[in-house]
Formats: sequence, structure tokens, C-alpha cells
Amino acid sequence: MMIFVGADYMDLGLSPEELQGRMGKWFAWNDKMTQAGIVTHGNALTPQIRRVVGANRTVTDLTSAEVKEIVGGYYIVKANNFDDVQKIAEDYPDYDLGGTVEIREIMVFDQ
Repeated sequence: MMIFVGADYMDLGLSPEELQGRMGKWFAWNDKMTQAGIVTHGNALTPQIRRVVGANRTVTDLTSAEVKEIVGGYYIVKANNFDDVQKIAEDYPDYDLGGTVEIREIMVFDQ
């Protein structure tokens, strides 16, 4: 799984044209991986965050403006190992905005 972490586009003050160009880069990257059969699933996430914490289940509603970085989305990809996913992540569109790709292996439990 590739988890995308960074600032929310709206918080960066991108113009509508910049947003459109940014989304074009995402669509192109997604199309490239989809055509190669790499991406199996993925979604963008909204900037609204609700955290439920601790034994008392304390609820806090946050927006992207209240946290330094947010998880903006994820892809589930087919790969043999971390190195393969790292190669896939080389084209991540938001490195120039300080974005991060976190690579995590999904645990599969036998039942």
C-alpha cells in the first residue's frame, strides 16, 4: 500500500489552474499504473478528520488546517517487495510540494 501524506491543496493556496494541472498529473500517473496492472484500488480522502481517542472515546473534529500533514489518499498496488513499490512511487506527483509516500505491506491472515 502506498499512503500519500502532505498538505491539503486548498491550504497551499493553489490557483484553479494549478489544481487542474496537479490533478492532470495524478490522472496520468494513475492511468500509467492501471494500464500496467499495478494499481488494484485507491482513493483520495477528504481533508475533514474525526479522531476518537482513548478509553473515554474522546472525539475531536479536525480540518487539514489544524494538522501539519494529512493522509490525502492511498493506492493498493501489486508488487513483489518494498523496492518494487519504491520504484512505482518515483513518479508520485506531489514530491515537489513536500509530499511523502509511505509504503506499508498489507498483512494477510489465514483463516
